[in-house]
Amino acid sequence: MKVVFITGASSGIGFDAARLLAREGNKVYAAARRVELMEPLKDDGVVPMRMDVTDPESVETAVSTVLEAEGRIDVLVNNAGFGYFGAIETVPIEDARNQLDVNLFGLADLCRRVLPSMRENGGGRIVNVSSIAGKAVLYFGGWYHVSKYAVEAFSDALRIEMKPFGVDVVLIEPGGIHTAWGTIAADHLEESSAGTAYSVPAGVEAGVLRKAYTSSILPGPEVVAKAIVKAVSAGHPRTRYRIGLGSSSMLFLHTILPDRWWDSIARLAASPTVLRLASRL
Repeated sequence: MKVVFITGASSGIGFDAARLLAREGNKVYAAARRVELMEPLKDDGVVPMRMDVTDPESVETAVSTVLEAEGRIDVLVNNAGFGYFGAIETVPIEDARNQLDVNLFGLADLCRRVLPSMRENGGGRIVNVSSIAGKAVLYFGGWYHVSKYAVEAFSDALRIEMKPFGVDVVLIEPGGIHTAWGTIAADHLEESSAGTAYSVPAGVEAGVLRKAYTSSILPGPEVVAKAIVKAVSAGHPRTRYRIGLGSSSMLFLHTILPDRWWDSIARLAASPTVLRLASRL
């Protein structure tokens, strides 16, 4: 039995992963700000905990609670995160900082707090949920992509550092997944672009996001949850698990196409034609 600590478990990928990990026989502690939404997880033996990844005191309390109860944390799953879309010029810098605080610095803080116990216990595993957005940039995704590119680099650096101590570092890189992520990103995009020079294309792009992320063509969060379980349970995990719509094809195109070709494709996503096509999905 492994002691697993997972963040962002109040909905979507984190909720499904916490449940599956518990059903695999692990002792799971699930953290999120909205602890009441995790009540159903108790039926599978999951222990819900209130925690905000941007609040150091909250993080310290949660990690200490698990260590006091179990004596160790075998696996940390950093799943908490969100997407703030908007033009670089119009996104308030405090919102940009918040994007990085949640997606990068909150993740890094948790890693730093669990690593001492993992080293003392002779090993462990850290699973960071990144995104294909950490490999390729889309229109108006600036600060979100910055945060995910940073998670990729952070995880690669940590994997190299932790190898001598027997701690695996694994990246989960979802593509398109049917969750509320797209709607939240679209809302942020419209809010940050209202009344600006970007309002028209941003409005179209927001429509594309809403249509795409509510389409039945996208797989559900359970496919990412299963990848997380695989990364946790594998004897020798891969360094990266890519799942979801476009996770491989998008990366392939981004690799082989000249930069300006990719830029044109990214802007094309906000065209009225693409929006009409998306509305038929």
